[in-house]
Amino acid sequence: MQTTGLDIGKLSIAERIQLAEDLWDSVAAETGDLPLSEAQVAELDRRCDDLERDPGTGAPWEVVRARIEKRLTKSE
Repeated sequence: MQTTGLDIGKLSIAERIQLAEDLWDSVAAETGDLPLSEAQVAELDRRCDDLERDPGTGAPWEVVRARIEKRLTKSE
């Protein structure tokens, strides 16, 4: 693997985060849909089956996120 001579340690945290995001975006743009492993497909199938059996068991993302944020603020 070749490097560009960039000393990552000299970058600010914000610059390193941006670099990581840019790198990830470049990989995602070139690879398109990455194939799932058999285990990932099986897990997704299991979750879909669970949802079909009992659609009321899940919670919307907004509710889950609010619950997580509430726990985090309590622990501070």
